[in-house]
Amino acid sequence: MPTGQTLLVTGASGHLGRRVLELLLETGETQVIATTRTPDKLADFAARGVSVRYASFDEPASLPSAFAGATRLLLISTDAVGAPGHRPQQHRTALEAAAAAQIKHVVYTSLTSPFDTPVTIAPDHAETETALEASSLGYTILRNNLYADGLPQTLAQARALGGKLFSAVGDGKIAYVTREDCARAAAAALAASFDGRRILDISGPEALSHTDLAVIGTAVSGEPIQYVPLTQEALSQQLTQAGIPEPFVQLIVSFDAAAAHGKLSSVSTAVEDLTGQPPMRIADFLAQQVRS
Repeated sequence: MPTGQTLLVTGASGHLGRRVLELLLETGETQVIATTRTPDKLADFAARGVSVRYASFDEPASLPSAFAGATRLLLISTDAVGAPGHRPQQHRTALEAAAAAQIKHVVYTSLTSPFDTPVTIAPDHAETETALEASSLGYTILRNNLYADGLPQTLAQARALGGKLFSAVGDGKIAYVTREDCARAAAAALAASFDGRRILDISGPEALSHTDLAVIGTAVSGEPIQYVPLTQEALSQQLTQAGIPEPFVQLIVSFDAAAAHGKLSSVSTAVEDLTGQPPMRIADFLAQQVRS
């Protein structure tokens, strides 16, 4: 049933944004705004009645008209992860514009444990959460755990390396969540009537170690996979030798370090609480990927 609210999705031409738009339309929402730097990429949604508007967080003057008329806004964290401080500034610009447009509630896609983790991009999310708290806006912060969608490639690489799953997570566990479940949670939070302030961990239904992943990968593929723990230094060297740029090496290693210290193991019921349906188990997700 449509909510009667005008729902705005920023960064709407990305994978997550497009799926949120689709879910909103599937539930009957008719007052949907999509903002993007590339409106042509959303022509298919414009044809279905979505109000597609140009917006760039690096161009504050573009935001008043882009945000006009919206009741609730989904702020999908931007992809500006290269320059320190750039992404938080973009987000602050968006929040200031949202307040000026009298938007009542902001849903923000954050990261698990942003204030207490070695993950290199965590300060971007911590700064944005702090800006939200200091604002006059109501908010729902969705602290998304690691996407499960990269696991098929991870396990394929393990098989290519003779069945060796290399990682520096130690015995740490990760509550992987699918992008689909993140999109479902975001769409539900955006369309909800909640108008206060809350922070939700968006996770899968269980936290898995890499030993668990190896067992699941073996069962799904029929090929033996074994977890081989590495030090952070060894992993960094391995990734560098594979030609991965240094900033991404640091990011990957920092996520492993976070997992090793238990920063990504939090399991919550938030996906089911928001959507009425539990998140997908990783074994089921990987089996589905094999079948497709």
